[in-house]
Formats: sequence, C-alpha cells, structure tokens
Amino acid sequence: MIAWLGMYDPAPLRPANDRFWTAIRDALGDGPRALSRDVEPWTAWQSPELLLAQTCGLPYRSRLHDTVTLVATPDYGLPGCPPGHYNSVIVVRADATGDRIEDFAAGTLAYNEALSQSGWAAPSAHFAERGLRFDKLLQTGAHAASARAVAEGRADIAGIDALSWTLLCEHEPVTEHLRVIGTTDPTPALPYITAKGRDPEPQRAALNRALATLSRADRNALHLKGFEALPPSAYLAQPIPPAPGA
Repeated sequence: MIAWLGMYDPAPLRPANDRFWTAIRDALGDGPRALSRDVEPWTAWQSPELLLAQTCGLPYRSRLHDTVTLVATPDYGLPGCPPGHYNSVIVVRADATGDRIEDFAAGTLAYNEALSQSGWAAPSAHFAERGLRFDKLLQTGAHAASARAVAEGRADIAGIDALSWTLLCEHEPVTEHLRVIGTTDPTPALPYITAKGRDPEPQRAALNRALATLSRADRNALHLKGFEALPPSAYLAQPIPPAPGA
C-alpha cells in the first residue's frame, strides 16, 4: 500500500508529517509503516495500491477525479479563505518598483508547473480578470524555486500557494527579499484521495482521529485546523486554465 503526503513536506516538516502518518495508520489499524517519499506523485496518485495521498486541485479535476476517490479537504485556517479553501499570494522582489500587478506585466512570471492550481491556474485567472497576460514565463518545478527565482532576479513575479508561502516565511530566509502585492480568489484546498473503489470513510475518520491526537506543536507546524467534506463538484466547478504559452 502507498501513503503519500508530499505536497507540504519540506525537510523541516518531515518529522511532523511522519508523526501525523503514524497517527493516521494507528487510527486505521493498517497501512505502510512509513510514508512513500520515494514514489513519484503521479505514480502514487494513480496506483491501485493507494491508501491515502494528498494531491492538488488541478490534477484532481483535470485527470484524476474519475480514477480516484475523494476523501477529505484540509482546513489550514488561511486568512481570507473559507474553511477548506486556500489561495495564492502574488510576490515580487522587495526592492522592485511598483505595487500593482499591472506594473510587472512586461516582466517574467515564474510558475512551478502547468498542473498547479496555486502556481499556475489561480494566478492565470487572476491576471486574466485584469486583462493581463504574461508572455515571458519561467517554469521552476516548485513554489520554493519560484520564490528563489524572483528573489534572485531571474523572474519578476510569481504566484505562491498561501500555505507554501507561510511555510517559506517560517523556514526560508529567501522571503526576506520578497513582498506580497496581491492575493487570488480562494479555491478548494489540496484534497486527500484514495484509490478508486476504496471506501473513503475509514480514511476520513482516521484523519480526524489522528489530528485530535497530534501534539499542539505538530498541528501548528503543519497548520492543520481540521478537515472539510467538500464534494467533487466543488473542484470540478473550477475552470481548467490554458497551458503556459497557449
């Protein structure tokens, strides 16, 4: 069986994620002893052996919703977001001239990947609402890498998952060289899934029991407040963005 919690698993959070998984496994009474960190995300998400994983809203609605079972949606208590939702912060260099997104429209946009809700879909929709399109793009592979690209001057602007931004502010000095100039509209947060055909109720109950037994320090480190039972339609209602460069 596979358990994969790689969406928010930077090195400083790995001990807390390990303890969270142990608590989930204890509540389930079954499952692998350790998180499957050596498995690629798409391999984990599409495996018939998937017991529990966290994915992103855009992969879920674009490719996975017919082949996995939705378990629950985490609530991170993010500012300006309803329970079970998140958004993106739009960041630029701290010393950059300009306070509006429009001031950076001629610059280079860093994004983590094209199938990221917070790094590509939400910022793209936010820009389009303002009649903006970024023709200069830099794919970085990760939110932290996008932040570094802006801080180092290889890009001018980026959309960063609000929880990833919070974690970067807590653990990475790169954020000292950046500032936030906007936020996107909230969308459903990164869902927990299991393999198609599995009953999601045991995993849902285990998530809640595990969170209740987790230490306050670990809950704070992971920023977990609880879990919401959002329906698949909450994800599927979000638009599919055009591919970068399209």
